[in-house]
Amino acid sequence: MRNDNSASSAFTESLLDVAALRADTPGADGVVHFNNAGCGLLATPVLSAMVDHLRLEANIGGYEASAARAEQVREFYAETAALINCAPENIAFAGSATHAFSTALSAIPFEAGDVILTTRNDFISNQIAFLSLRKRFGVQIVHASDLPEGGVDVAAMAEMMRRHRPRLVAATHIPTNSGLVQPVAEIGRHCRELDLLYLVDACQSVGQYPIDVAEIGCDLLTATCRKFLRGPRGSGFLYVSDRVLSAGYEPLFIDMYGARWVEPGRYQPVETAARFEDWEFPYAIVLGCAAAARYARKVGMDAIARRTPALAANLRDRLADLPGIRVLDHGRQLGALVTFAIDGWQPEPFKAAMDARRINSALSFRHFAQFDFGDKDIDWCLRLSPHYYNTEQEVDQVIAAVADLSVANLRQQP
Repeated sequence: MRNDNSASSAFTESLLDVAALRADTPGADGVVHFNNAGCGLLATPVLSAMVDHLRLEANIGGYEASAARAEQVREFYAETAALINCAPENIAFAGSATHAFSTALSAIPFEAGDVILTTRNDFISNQIAFLSLRKRFGVQIVHASDLPEGGVDVAAMAEMMRRHRPRLVAATHIPTNSGLVQPVAEIGRHCRELDLLYLVDACQSVGQYPIDVAEIGCDLLTATCRKFLRGPRGSGFLYVSDRVLSAGYEPLFIDMYGARWVEPGRYQPVETAARFEDWEFPYAIVLGCAAAARYARKVGMDAIARRTPALAANLRDRLADLPGIRVLDHGRQLGALVTFAIDGWQPEPFKAAMDARRINSALSFRHFAQFDFGDKDIDWCLRLSPHYYNTEQEVDQVIAAVADLSVANLRQQP
């Protein structure tokens, strides 16, 4: 049964020219793309920026092409900075959000006994990185408890900050395995009060919500460009605060782009976040990222942040009414990742059945989210993630497909 979320998404469609946005999206007519939490469909300006640069490299040479497009490359930093409210000098390009996250972690001089305080809904690669640090350096990993309704208990986390005085506080804004939106700004206020280093993974929220690093109060923030920002694969960025830069943090393996070899026995890191970058860049991808950030800002992050979660809420509510479906998202605020379990199906056949209907989706498994899926007592789920260029009619198509598959399976059961 529909609720006010349907009216909300229709209202935001009136604020956005969805038809024009879809015309800008070559893949929109070929598939129902509800896998924006995996990769958003590229917009034509993003695709053009990359293809044009590759042609230029082919015609005049790679070094020469990057020199010719130096001003446009710099726009990546300006556009990304404007997207999250910081200066261009605070932005470093990265090959992925995980690359940015691990590079940031490498700059922290962990010692045995240091505490990393995080949540139970952190991204899988982040949790593995913490475990690797524990194996190598003997750090302690402490997880804050969740509220009964879902999401981290910020008051309990703040008490753990005071008790443990962690070397690092880390939180994932939106985990990959559910629609939960964590209160990262509330966590940040406690970190600032206690002068604690704070790292935020915004992989699923950049391009879905307006992000303000000053409001969040983070020292470091990582993101990808391929998801809700609708940029190319193999790209991401790292925000590094002035506080971190002035304190002298630098990545463990700094190269000739991030530092100057000033004399035989000494190097000097550059003053900006470029110290976290490598010399070699995929320039076509960087230009595509600049175009993606520019495009998102042109569409309007406030309008995107209203329409995208509203489409997901409509989808979530209607899935909950279907027989054999268990919607899994919990929390005070839910974003555009919708996860559900379905009775009687195995994961790969169910996704294949959705693929056959030209509906793009993604599977999540228990090893992606040991705490969350353990609490929910599930081994897998399907994830659907609409975006602002999707339509209410596509929501109808997805609901009809899931309903058909659920009913067909129930009929086959003895």
